[in-house]
Amino acid sequence: MGERAVSVARSDAPVAVITGAAAGIGAAVARTLASHAYSVALLDRDGAELERAAAEVRAVSGVDVVTHVVDVTDREAVDAATAAVVKKFGRIDALAHVAGILDTGSVVDSDPQAWRNIYDVNVFGLLNVLQSVGQHMRSRRAGSIVVVSSNAAGVPRVGMGAYGSSKAAATMLVRTAGLELAADGIRVNVVAPGSTDTSMQRSLWSDPNDDSGAEGVIAGNLEAYRVGIPLGKLATAADIADSVHFLLSDRAAHITMQALYVDGGATLKA
Repeated sequence: MGERAVSVARSDAPVAVITGAAAGIGAAVARTLASHAYSVALLDRDGAELERAAAEVRAVSGVDVVTHVVDVTDREAVDAATAAVVKKFGRIDALAHVAGILDTGSVVDSDPQAWRNIYDVNVFGLLNVLQSVGQHMRSRRAGSIVVVSSNAAGVPRVGMGAYGSSKAAATMLVRTAGLELAADGIRVNVVAPGSTDTSMQRSLWSDPNDDSGAEGVIAGNLEAYRVGIPLGKLATAADIADSVHFLLSDRAAHITMQALYVDGGATLKA
């Protein structure tokens, strides 16, 4: 586990932990929270990309930034990162859990090991982080948690059995944690993005570098029983980050155990 920090922690700034912070939605969440004066602790298993993301945050804000190279499936590493963040900043006010992986394949024909890999990260990795940070927040009787799930948790998609079911499990895990932590004043919510212009989304296209790959996603696919996107565009990572920030903030002070779909209407909120 590695750590890098800049400047001295400001005691008045809210402190946020962001997992999966090296790229895509996680990096966008880091930039958004930093732009709203959060001190941020960025966690990811990709150290090189994590430092690049941290450099972007430092370039556009004067907030305190630390990085920890952590695989969320490693509970000891997660606990060590949580302890290090608390030691530096004194507390954790917000958690944005974005870490997750995607694999596709038929339910009937796919390799069970692929399912185990997805569940290890998307469910048990989430559990590790929720328990580690949640126990700290419970001891303070304060905090807000947002987990980035997926609209695939709420509607079946061809080839998405492992991913969608892992996100459905994650969503129920989060809502139950919210119920259990409500008496301690801790809010726990889900943001469920649809197709978002990230490297994960582009990995599903025949050519990740060809922007026209978005056209098929927006149009939908009748043969695959996939509705298009009524708003006629992909989400940006910043769109999702803004939703995460809202649910973490005091503007959402009476919202907990909710799943906010941010998908341009793609699931018709099924």
